[in-house]
Order: sequence, then structure tokens, then C-alpha cells
Amino acid sequence: MKKCLQIILLFCFLAVTAQTKPDNTFVKENFTKKEVYIPMRDGVKLFTSIYIPKDLSKTKKYPFIMQRTCYSVAPYGENVYRASLGPNKYLMNDKYIFVYQDVRGRYMSEGTFTNMTPQVERKTKKDVDESTDTYDTIEWLLKNIGNNNGKVGQYGTSYPGFYTAVGILANHPALVASSPQAPISDFWNDDFLHNGKFMLGYFRTFPVFGVQKTKAENKAWYTDSSIKQTSEDGLKFYRDMGTLKDGYEKYYKDNFFMTEIMNHPNYDEYWQKRSLLPHLKNVNHAVMTVGGWFDAEDLFGPLNIYKTIEKTSPKAKNTIVMGPFSHGAWARETGKHFHNDIYFGDSIATYYQKNLETKFFSHYLKGNTKTDAGLPEAVMYDTGKKEWKEFKNYPPKEAVKLHFYLADGTLKNSASHTVSEYYSDPNNPVLSSDNLKGFNGFTPRNYMSEDQRFAVGRPDVLTFTTDVLTEDLTFAGEIMAKLNIASTSTDADFAVKLIDIYPEDFKPAEKKDGVIYANYHQMVRSEIMPARFRNSKEKPEALVPNQKTAVDFRLQDVVHTFKKGHRIQIQISSTWFPLFSVNPQKFMDNPNFATKEDYTKAFIKIFGDSSIEADVLK
Repeated sequence: MKKCLQIILLFCFLAVTAQTKPDNTFVKENFTKKEVYIPMRDGVKLFTSIYIPKDLSKTKKYPFIMQRTCYSVAPYGENVYRASLGPNKYLMNDKYIFVYQDVRGRYMSEGTFTNMTPQVERKTKKDVDESTDTYDTIEWLLKNIGNNNGKVGQYGTSYPGFYTAVGILANHPALVASSPQAPISDFWNDDFLHNGKFMLGYFRTFPVFGVQKTKAENKAWYTDSSIKQTSEDGLKFYRDMGTLKDGYEKYYKDNFFMTEIMNHPNYDEYWQKRSLLPHLKNVNHAVMTVGGWFDAEDLFGPLNIYKTIEKTSPKAKNTIVMGPFSHGAWARETGKHFHNDIYFGDSIATYYQKNLETKFFSHYLKGNTKTDAGLPEAVMYDTGKKEWKEFKNYPPKEAVKLHFYLADGTLKNSASHTVSEYYSDPNNPVLSSDNLKGFNGFTPRNYMSEDQRFAVGRPDVLTFTTDVLTEDLTFAGEIMAKLNIASTSTDADFAVKLIDIYPEDFKPAEKKDGVIYANYHQMVRSEIMPARFRNSKEKPEALVPNQKTAVDFRLQDVVHTFKKGHRIQIQISSTWFPLFSVNPQKFMDNPNFATKEDYTKAFIKIFGDSSIEADVLK
């Protein structure tokens, strides 16, 4: 179990360096490795590995590229080298001073680990947070690594993406380029929660984030052998587990992070102070935020970090890149690029690495930081046309908002007086996938573009579908679900899926064996919303039984062309298991501790003046 967990972690989270053959010959021949403890202003020392080009000299100076991580800077030992350095092989070959640091409380560093360390707004000399640790690290590097050129860049994917994003707030004059990649920005909407709804598909990850170490560690100390895979049918584990309360009490009562989540069901001070977004102000250096349209872990983060900087710091050199990637997949070239069953083209990661990432860092770290790198404002992959697009503004200013109304099983251009109804039973939830083996995964990955035909026809799933499109229709920007509902119960979740239905004679350019692409129902975007948070995520409210009620929420953005001959479908349900925990459908102060006795069946109505509002290019 321990070895398996480490391998999965590497695959899921350590998408932070270009994946090359496991041959460190180039690194050993061209770099000298140093391991040091860098003191922070409060006396805590952070373990840091530094790879210095051997040809560094007074006439050949290099900038720093730094990554701070909670996932280990392994391998440890000054004579043991990484197989690759930096975010991609092109930057490694161009040579920089590469720096890797274990953050507080992780692996070889001192201190205590905190998930999404709260940012201290007004600091005294004794206050510390991740931005002060970034500042102190940069200051030490400049003073102690000779013959550097005085410039620092930083990058990281997933949790290291958060450390990169919060590191922007260090405001160190030497920090000139930051690339947060799949960054967490607010745990209320990234990874473990979606609009405050617990993502049960993350259940196996909690040993990683909720067990403190007691001494310096150069390998994982947090493995939990009690959660074992007993069957290829991963659904069995979640069925046997019972309620979320049952799972917590059986596996994680001593896990500090799971306990924090269980005890904070609302957006209270615990969550509020962990949101990075309110602090992203007055950004004064170049930022390139990177994400994947099919990132099942951190999609909210990159979109909202970019938008926040754009709003609060209009003079910042602010760029966003969104590709057809799963979590961190832009760091690994796979040749023919698939997400799940869907082919998106060849060498997609290489295009990003060569034309965007390398250009960004080389310009700002080795060129003139006062000039623009020449990158577009937004480089977005159209996941329907399967091509890169560039935008001067994002969301595109030329987009118009269209409403698609939900009535009589169709998507209409005007509201109606019709009512659609379904019966939702928490004891018999709608499954989130028909890939039962996939439920054994460490984190969810494939569901973001998965075929949704398995859910069509269930009495607890409503579908609304257009006629066959007679011309291309491009969604580019934000999507809002504006539901008007009524339930016989006092609480409910609403899961909304935006789906691209392929033609019945569809033949892909590249395919996977055994997949029926004709009439494929590809999920393009989805989101879930607890009705309890419809008016306030801080102060939840019960539904009034049988009373018409508005439940509005944002789905994450898309850039997707629904092509001529395809159809657009919306699916709505109130359970989405085991991707998300089951709502008891009975209003409770803390639904995380619901028992099976609390589970309440309900008839739920969707009124015909409900709509999906989308930014559409004409």
C-alpha cells in the first residue's frame, strides 16, 4: 500500500517537472547539487535543494527558477540527482539555477504543516505565511548563491501551484515571473469541495494531507494501510463504507484535515481565511496561469486566479493558458493526446512547453523584464474544434449571453410554463460513472469528458436536448445554471452536466478500441450545488417544501464548439455518487454527520423558466 500510494502521488500530484527518461546523466554532467537549510524570519529552517550550472561564473550568470512543494523535493542527498529539472526539458537545457524547497512541516523541513496556510494581511516582523517564506527564501538565494543574475521565477502544479500563486504576494523585487499551474485558490471550490459539497472521490487522499510528521522525513510517513483495494469494482468500497459519517469514523477520526472538513460544513472563518483570492492585489510582475479544461482537481483555481489579477491589477502582465489536459498533463508529452476516450491532437504538451512556457520564463528571466514577452492575453484550446485559439480579452468581449431554457426535455430559446419532475432517493443514488474500476483511483480523472449515456433514462435524471445543430455554436467563457426548483424535502443537491452529443455516424480521427463513438455523450462541463447555500454559503437555509425557489450557480468556464450535426444536452440530478457524498435531502446543521435514518426521499420539480446562461461567440 505504501509503495502504491507513493506511485499514485507521483502521477497525480507531482506533475511539476517535464517527464523524461529516468536518466540523470545530463543533470549530473551540467549541474552541481547543494542541499541547505534556509532560515525563515521566525527561525524555522526549510530544506532546500539547489541545482547550480557548473559553468556559472562572473561572466556567465543565471537566474533562479524555484518550486516550493509539500510533495517532497526528492531525491535526497547531494550525490543523488533528479532525472530532469524545471518545468520542461527546454528550460533545463537552457540552464537556470533550479531550486526546490520542502514547505513548512513537510519532509525534511522544520515547522508545522497547515493546509492552505492563511495569508496574513498586515504583518509584523514576527508574522509568517507562505509569502514571507517565499520572500525569505529569495533573499537568502540572492545573497548566498554567487554569480546569479538577480532574477527569480517560480512555478508549480496543484498544491505547488498554490505556493506559486501565494508566492506572488512576496512582492520581492527580484521575483519577475510566476507561473501558477493548476493552482488551488479556495478549498471551498477546488479539490475536496465544490460549492461546499464534499468530493467523496478524494476519500483516499486524506492520509497525505491530514497526518503531521514528528521528525525530519525523506520518505512518506502518512500512509494508511487500512484503506485497501478489495475488488476491481471500486464502487463496492463506497457502498460498503456507508455514509460519510461512517467513513470518517472508520478511517479518519485521527486525521486533522478530515476532521476540519467534517466540522466546518459552512463557509465560515476556517474556509474564508484560506482563500487566496481576496489577497491578490497590486500584482506587479509577469504571471502566466495554466490549467486544463479536464482537470478534475483544480479547474476553479486557474480561472479565478487569472480573473482576480485581471480585475485587481490591470497593469500586470497577466496571461492564462487552458489546454485539453487533465491534472498537470501539460508537463508530460504523450504523442497522441487523449483525455479518457477523446482524441485532441498530437504533441499538445510540446506546443505548450515550447511556445508558451519556455518563452515566458526565458523572456522575463533572461531578457528585458520591462518589455512584454509577446504572449497572447489568453491561449485557450477549443475542445470541440480541437484547436488552439488566442483572445485579446478573456472572457471574450465579443461573446454574447444566450439562455437555453429547460422545458419538455428540450432546450428552448424562451421560457415556458411546463414543469419537469423526478424522484430522488439518497439510498439509490445516480452513479457518477459506469467505469467501476475507476472508482479505485486516488483522485478522479476521467469523468470530466466521460460518456454520459449510462445516466440517460434513469427516472432520477432529467435530460434536455436540442435538435441537431445546423451550424457550429461556440461557447467561450462563463456558464450559469439558473434553476427554479421545488422539492418535497428541505434540502437537495443539484448536479448539472453540459454534454456534447456526437452524430450517430461519427467516426473519430483517432479512437480507442472498444469505444462506441456513434452517439457518444461527451461531458463538456459539470458542477454541483447544495440548495442550502443558494442565498449564502456562510448561513445555509432550508428549502420550504413545495415552494418554488431559485437556485443559481456558476459552472466553470468552457471554450467548446458544438459542431454542426451534433446536439447539446443538459442533464440534471440530485445525486452524483460516489464522486460526491450523498445529500440526506433533510436540512441539518451539519449534513456531514447525516445517518441513513436522515435520508429523505423527495419529488423534485424543475420549472420551465429555468435556464443555462452561456457566453457564446457569434
